[in-house]
Amino acid sequence: MSYEVLDNIVAIADDLRAAADESDALGRLTDDMAKSLKRAGIIRLLQRKKYDGYEAHPREFAETVMKTASIYGSAGWVGGIVGVHPWQLAFADPKVQEEVLGWNSDTWQASPYMPGGIAIPVEGGYRMTGRWQFSSGTDHCDWIFLGAMVGGQDGAPIMPPSGLHVILPRSDYEIVDDSWDVIGLRGTGSKDIVVKDAFIPDYRVMKSQDVIDGTAAKEYGVTETLYRMPWSTMFPLGITSATIGICEGVLAAGIAYQRERVGAAGTAIKDDPYVLHALGEAAAELDAARQQLLANVDRIWDLVDAGKEVDFETRASSRRNQVRSAWRAVRAADEVFDRTGGNALRVDNPLQRFWRDAHAGLHHAIHVTSTTYHASAMASLGIDVPNGPLRVMI
Repeated sequence: MSYEVLDNIVAIADDLRAAADESDALGRLTDDMAKSLKRAGIIRLLQRKKYDGYEAHPREFAETVMKTASIYGSAGWVGGIVGVHPWQLAFADPKVQEEVLGWNSDTWQASPYMPGGIAIPVEGGYRMTGRWQFSSGTDHCDWIFLGAMVGGQDGAPIMPPSGLHVILPRSDYEIVDDSWDVIGLRGTGSKDIVVKDAFIPDYRVMKSQDVIDGTAAKEYGVTETLYRMPWSTMFPLGITSATIGICEGVLAAGIAYQRERVGAAGTAIKDDPYVLHALGEAAAELDAARQQLLANVDRIWDLVDAGKEVDFETRASSRRNQVRSAWRAVRAADEVFDRTGGNALRVDNPLQRFWRDAHAGLHHAIHVTSTTYHASAMASLGIDVPNGPLRVMI
């Protein structure tokens, strides 16, 4: 049943393309585009069936995000990021699940998880103040997950650090309207969020480490394979899927543009062996990136479904492959774009937007190669990886 969402996305492809310029100009998805994506069901793919979700296999989620991003990058990006939040909500306190989705199963939840706030313990919960960047799709969301550090009464983080994921309704935070002026992924509306001394009751708070190591899911007796998948597999999945999908958009737009194009030397591109070689190689690289990401998800799913532990070394190699697939895709997209001539730079040519969006996607923190490759190599050599940057998002 969840593949019907992919069919729904294909059915609205022309509408997404037609609204892309307006969304980029607005710096967020148009209201009509957001409504179309809601009707398509992309955000409900990982949502619990109890709340009209599909509980889809993560592979199906990734494939749908890729397709959406190949049509309009910002739409796929919002689908990939906002679409992961119902997955985490599924193993939050049942009371907050009911608050968020009980009245409307199409309620979207935003983020980000970077600890931009300080949460100070008080009776019954926490009081929190802070500012966060990069809240994708936030204009169309009514709830939000935010990362925070536990603080003392002096307002400073306690030591050793203790991280939280807190869940807030739209009434408890502000969106900074002029905070998203960028060159790529403009339509994502990834604006800043401000919270001023908001009270967060205990049941809307999740310990970061419990989310990452699976304790949170166990605490509420969650048994479905989907909701026992590692955070390090699921959180990056939508982001990397969108990035690869955008690169597939570069290839599709590039091929369409090159069919009738004549190069500066007067040779039709279809007769230029050098460009054809580059297109063929790029297509193979993009397919490899796609297959690497999907095979990665399948491998982790099979381990979890069989009741096996997904140890650190496995998680680290999984993150390594996921990061590599994004970089491979963007480098392949460069090979396509670099051979499309000067007219590909024109604003009315969709190629330039796909190319800008692809590079913007690579700038997300989950696509940093250094620490991920380092940690994976250490683990493969049997070296204990210390707590700190090398274990972040693994």
